[in-house]
Amino acid sequence: MATIVLYPSPGMGHLISMLGKFITKHHPSFSIVVLTLIPSFNTGTTAAYVRHISAIFPAITFHHLPDIPLDPLQFPSMEAIIFELIRRSNPNVDRTLQSISSSSNISAFVIDFFCTTVMPVADNLNLPVYYFFTSGACCLAQFLYLPTIHKTTTKSFKDMNTLIHSPGLPPIPSSDMVVPLLDRTTTDYSDFLEICEHFPKSAGIIINTFDSLESKAIKALNDGVCVPDQPTPPVYCVGPLVASGGDGSHECLNWLDLQPSGSVVYLCFGSLGAFANEQLNEIAKGLEMSGVRFLWVVRSPPSNKKEDRFLPPPEPDLDVLLPEGFVERTKNRGLVVKNWAPQVAVLSHKSVGGFVTHCGWNSILEAVCAGVPLVAWPLYAEQKLNKVVLTHDMKLALPMDESEGGMVTAMEVEKRVRQLMEGDEGKVVREVVTARKEEAAMALSEGGSSRAALSKLVALW
Repeated sequence: MATIVLYPSPGMGHLISMLGKFITKHHPSFSIVVLTLIPSFNTGTTAAYVRHISAIFPAITFHHLPDIPLDPLQFPSMEAIIFELIRRSNPNVDRTLQSISSSSNISAFVIDFFCTTVMPVADNLNLPVYYFFTSGACCLAQFLYLPTIHKTTTKSFKDMNTLIHSPGLPPIPSSDMVVPLLDRTTTDYSDFLEICEHFPKSAGIIINTFDSLESKAIKALNDGVCVPDQPTPPVYCVGPLVASGGDGSHECLNWLDLQPSGSVVYLCFGSLGAFANEQLNEIAKGLEMSGVRFLWVVRSPPSNKKEDRFLPPPEPDLDVLLPEGFVERTKNRGLVVKNWAPQVAVLSHKSVGGFVTHCGWNSILEAVCAGVPLVAWPLYAEQKLNKVVLTHDMKLALPMDESEGGMVTAMEVEKRVRQLMEGDEGKVVREVVTARKEEAAMALSEGGSSRAALSKLVALW
């Protein structure tokens, strides 16, 4: 039996959207092995998800690689820890791949981009390496073009104060580049540059997107203009792959059942998104002034202590974090939920008419599949780049603008929430997202572009 081995990086987002479910659903002759690294620090709740998938998809098995004890305090960033964890896991991956090969034929080794340093291991075993890119085609186009920008400049993006022009993308303000790339003197920058130089050495790049969502970037990738000095590997757009609806019993869904259709704005900022106390207060004031119905997921503010950086945040104390009396005054039109909500179920609920998002790629795809328009409020990783593309090219979002020092004021929150839910600006993005929702469903249906891309891949495997 042919086996496909998937190697995601630690962290919920990269694991969830993995390809395994899509492959086994349409091509059940493959068995799927997922190599998992569950580090001792916090990158989202992976263990529960692994159990859930194992129970529902028997063709997918998880192989846990041995944990490598690292001291998170010795590293400048989360990215740096993940790169080191993956580097040090190479001997374990090598042994695991050899062991799988002894009993079955590995047709493809599909890796997350953080796992690039495993490429020599796969080469030694003559395994074709494919990337599964868990952000959009726009971000991939930017990454593939990075080595070219690197060669033609000497300044860091953070110091350029200019617009970056890359194939297939709108002009990106240099300060909005992917966060680990902002300073070219850091190890994060050199790690990412190395990845960007390795993409063209793969057998192909699989992207969680679909043709009509990012047509300009996908055309640039297919035309090979993002890598001017060597061939670009084939690109396969197989999205939108999103998690299923999940827990239908959460209290917020019962609350949504009681709200008028399309009347609620949902605010949530990803599994790692947290705001300082002062910013939470501005959001609360803005929501209160807007008069709009809201469902807001609140997390505890990030700790200033380095040693707390990777611990799950404590339960938020709403009385301390939010303005006095806020929950009571807004209880007839708002609900504040602590830490987590079943996002796919929330977005597909008939009462939800808008989404204030951190612009993580999974959240964008979930909103598109549900036909919910966005306000873009990026926080980390590639989210600022996503915001530029969402607002300028895709026209799926209104921008949330920061004032000096990065704070978003209550007035800005009020203005954007009202525009999205009641204004003409909201109507425009709502029409666009409704069209994309239909195209997303078509891409995944029989004969659709994403199913065709998967069939092409499977024919190679």
